[in-house]
Amino acid sequence: MLLGVGACGGGSSTGANGKVTLKFAAFEGGYGSQIYKDVVKEYEKLNPNVKIDLVTSKKIEDEITPGMKAGNYPDIVELGQGSTSGLTETLLKDKALEKLNDVLDIKVPGESKTVKEKLVDGVIGLYTNPYGNSDTYLMPMYYSPSGLVYNKALLEKNGWKVPTTWDEMFKLGDEAKAKGISLFTYPTAGYFDAFFNALIADVGGPDFFKDVMTYKKDVWKTDKAQKVLSIANKLVTEYLNPNTVGYANAQDFTKNQQSILDGKSLFMPNGTWIVNEMKDAPRMDGFKWGFAPVPTLSKDATRYINTTIEAVWIPSKAKHKEEAKKFMAFLYSDKAADIFVKTGAVQPIKGMPEKVSEDMKLFYDAYNEPNVKAVSGSFSTTASVEGKNIKEDLYNTVDSIASKQKTLKQWIDQVNDTSNALNAAAK
Repeated sequence: MLLGVGACGGGSSTGANGKVTLKFAAFEGGYGSQIYKDVVKEYEKLNPNVKIDLVTSKKIEDEITPGMKAGNYPDIVELGQGSTSGLTETLLKDKALEKLNDVLDIKVPGESKTVKEKLVDGVIGLYTNPYGNSDTYLMPMYYSPSGLVYNKALLEKNGWKVPTTWDEMFKLGDEAKAKGISLFTYPTAGYFDAFFNALIADVGGPDFFKDVMTYKKDVWKTDKAQKVLSIANKLVTEYLNPNTVGYANAQDFTKNQQSILDGKSLFMPNGTWIVNEMKDAPRMDGFKWGFAPVPTLSKDATRYINTTIEAVWIPSKAKHKEEAKKFMAFLYSDKAADIFVKTGAVQPIKGMPEKVSEDMKLFYDAYNEPNVKAVSGSFSTTASVEGKNIKEDLYNTVDSIASKQKTLKQWIDQVNDTSNALNAAAK
């Protein structure tokens, strides 16, 4: 859904009456667009001298990029890393985002606490401070556990338990295959970001995770990294729903998700937004959402749940940056947070996970399982290297692996070459 198609084309403005018009562009993901309309309405009530022109789209980067190339920038954008276009990452590489340290110290409009005082501990870190220092350029908009989503009823019906190790996972895959059920599917290859974050931490621990995210030289030639890719290779070449790759695109990805609801696939990588995104979809009798961490190598080893963070940011060339920062602070108000959480969009504000529905709560409850820890972060930002994109080579290559257009060795070599190139660019 696209609201106000031309809104970001002319830049922000101040009218003759002194009223400021902010251009707000937001990615319309699984949480929908109504939440943004409602929050904008509340802010305009609180600030009658501000008008917000809102644009939402499932491909928001495609809507705002032409205007930005022409010098017309939105004032504030909700779009995390990992989109197909890589817009957020490109702007970070070009040092084209506004530093947001001062937003943390703004008193939330209409409240007594600052933004920093409301945020959960530890959320400002590797993701929000992408240059590896104390400067924040991405404010954490929503956070959610991402892992393997499944249908509890299907496992219960067949007497299957949720696997905690990869040996158990593949054994279950063989049993499911005998009943005509695929072990695995994925919406699009981009969903492997959370999957790989957890698997990398599972296989090598937090220090190895940091080595991978910061492009340690030849890290993908290590035994640990090759184990990561060999597991993924086996999963998508031997246990994948055969329809997955054909539907793994922006238009058809919900058909892959539907295969979980229909009982045709057991597991898929996904997060909390799936509950709202598929709320109106048909499903098999007795369907119940289930959520589990990615399996690990051995019993009683630590399993990691990737914590997905979506971001809100301000282009450094925005016209009304100070007013945009005030609106950004309002996004962390109790009023805004209560609007967001109704669709399952949980902000990293203390106490918010307790407000979600029962369907959503099971995702957050997984953090409390034995030997489970959270992992979050993204690949470090470096200068651009022509023809080298670590996310493209690691995540999107899954389609080529699944369709056997590329081999495991080619995958390892490709990812390692790109990682080494980015290592050099970071120096």
